[in-house]
Amino acid sequence: MSQGPRSGLAAVSSALLAMSRHLEVRDVLKTIVASARELLDAQYAALGVPDDHGGFAQFVVDGVSDAQWKAIGPLPRQHGILAAMLHEATPERLADVRKDPRFEGWPSAHPDLIDFLGLPIRDGDEVIGALFLANKNCEKPEGGCGFTEEDEELLSILAQHAAIALTNARLYERSRELTIAEERSRLAHELHDAVSQKLFSLRLTAQAAAALVDRDPSRAKGELHQVALLAAEAADELRAAVVELRPAALDEDGLTATLRTQIQVLDRAHSARVTFAARNFRALPAAQEEAMLRVAQEALHNALRHSGAEHVDVTLDRCGSGAVLRVTDDGSGFDPKAIRRAGRHLGLVSMRDRTNGVGGTLTVQSAPGKGTTIEMEVPGG
Repeated sequence: MSQGPRSGLAAVSSALLAMSRHLEVRDVLKTIVASARELLDAQYAALGVPDDHGGFAQFVVDGVSDAQWKAIGPLPRQHGILAAMLHEATPERLADVRKDPRFEGWPSAHPDLIDFLGLPIRDGDEVIGALFLANKNCEKPEGGCGFTEEDEELLSILAQHAAIALTNARLYERSRELTIAEERSRLAHELHDAVSQKLFSLRLTAQAAAALVDRDPSRAKGELHQVALLAAEAADELRAAVVELRPAALDEDGLTATLRTQIQVLDRAHSARVTFAARNFRALPAAQEEAMLRVAQEALHNALRHSGAEHVDVTLDRCGSGAVLRVTDDGSGFDPKAIRRAGRHLGLVSMRDRTNGVGGTLTVQSAPGKGTTIEMEVPGG
């Protein structure tokens, strides 16, 4: 670290403390990117969150002025080194990114990037983003990269915090879009119990690291390793809170009424027409009803956020002693095989796991330009 331990550890502390100050993911990502650039003394830094269509849902940069960013043009696509980090899930440390065989060029207004350090951001087995820096401000070894193994280790700590920020943001968006007031109240209670103590410990540990910078840098580095462990535990607890949360409305009103209420909210909130019909449906055991609600929510999220659909139809039908849920949209559709190869799942893995967990079957019918139908069949009790 060319600027010494004070600036480096202060930058890490700033990124960690930002986790407890912001709700909006973009604010957190901007803090992480700026802190990474300062920590590793690089000229440029960026963090990209991929979408499911070969581009990026969010792309945050530091070191580029607003005028430069506007001149560069549209957000980058998932190609070259960025695609390698997302699809192969491996770090990249290069002496000259322009000489890499995967390099595919950039717009004329784009600044020249030379030495390069990039890391995938992982949530379990899924790659949910890429964090990278370029042009380290230091004397470069002849034919070598300015970024070191220590730089890569420090950047990996920030990548873990980026994963927490994205997990938290997904949870926050779901609470706004797919729940009613009672659900939000229950969600806040669950999050407080599951996560608040862990985040409190993380914040105290980060403050301790900052306080030790002057008198004991070695101990300060040890505190940062503890921060990384706490960050991983907090991410696990956030995921558990999302998975285990059972909506209060489902207990009180049952599946049909809960789905109808949520779909009415979505119909008002989105430009697409969202409809619901239930035919001869009979109440199912609690586990089956919760699984069907979660699959419906995931399918609706995909249709409304990613497909560009004008109509989304949800039906719930009786099938023997069980039931069949269908979510059909007239959106852009996709090739399920291509989605799996690209490592992006549109929530399909989660939907299949929930369906299998209650002894049901899930069918996905889609093709580019043909819309999508998600069908879930479950047995009765």
